[in-house]
Amino acid sequence: MKIGIPKESQDNRIAMVPATMKKIASEQVIFLVENNAGVNASLPDTTFSEVATITDRATIFQDADIIVSVNPLEDAELSKLKKGTLLISMFAPYVDDSIIGKLKDHGLQGVSMDMIPRTSLAQAMDILSSMAAVAGYKAVLTAANHLPRYFPMMITAAGSIRPAKVLVLGAGVAGLQAIATARRLGSMVEAFDVRKAAKEEVESLGAKFVEVEGAADDSAAGGYAVEQSEEFIKRQRAEVQNRAAKADVIITTAQVRGRKAPILLPKETVDKMKTGSVVVDLASSTGGNCELSKDNEIVIHNGVKIIGNSALASDMPQDASTLFSNNILNFLKLIIKDGEMVLDMENEIIKSALITG
Repeated sequence: MKIGIPKESQDNRIAMVPATMKKIASEQVIFLVENNAGVNASLPDTTFSEVATITDRATIFQDADIIVSVNPLEDAELSKLKKGTLLISMFAPYVDDSIIGKLKDHGLQGVSMDMIPRTSLAQAMDILSSMAAVAGYKAVLTAANHLPRYFPMMITAAGSIRPAKVLVLGAGVAGLQAIATARRLGSMVEAFDVRKAAKEEVESLGAKFVEVEGAADDSAAGGYAVEQSEEFIKRQRAEVQNRAAKADVIITTAQVRGRKAPILLPKETVDKMKTGSVVVDLASSTGGNCELSKDNEIVIHNGVKIIGNSALASDMPQDASTLFSNNILNFLKLIIKDGEMVLDMENEIIKSALITG
């Protein structure tokens, strides 16, 4: 069994790191790593020498039985793989399901790690949560770099500085990590989420939970947000606008799986924000929670800086790669038995993640 790890074309992360490979590598399981695949994550080829064979991309495509990547391979590369190869990546078929047909047309199998069910049993394979935690942390540091003032309260001989006010919209994994990080930096934090279950978690981190009554039931949503009524959205926007006008930093993280991200910060809300305020929109790749967001761009509107970036995990590539790698390892343990690939369709995790059926 040969597992190939190609270099990411537009990402600083690598799908598997040496420390994780050691836990599964054997005479039966051999790793093939592309030249310089880990260099952007501060993992030069020498760190892989004891556990993997360093080779070129073409050899990986020809020899690997399983190819693991953070982002899907380019469509043009699919024809270079041998039939029956299993590709493990984040295909996001709920955004564009054409990838399923493309894989089948080339005789390939595909596992989409973002389709892993968000259950206790599959928690150790939950790449979405792992990467969201990194992004939430980095979002606050990004905001701090752009904010023209301190996060903590400062008392000096020259006078006192009040702490920054941070508003976090969406208290999932990314939001909770953002709350914790903003609190560590000494800011005052408020958080909003339509999921009622988030209140206790938010308050346990020392933040104030902003409640808007009348949210749709989300008990069967598997940890995701659900669509809300127009009446609720109007009241939600009014409350968010009130809080946003007083905030120095807003971190937005709300996404609905397979749908455009909900607009939580319309232009009229941004218009009421203070000059010098910062918005970091982690949902920018799916339309953005801020109406003015542009993915991978910084927009300045009336002195408010709006940073659209859904790929902040890539800006912390070493730790992000380690977490991603551990998630992959736990999935590989499910499908590799005695050096052979076994896709047990009775296993709910494998059944959910195998998008080619």
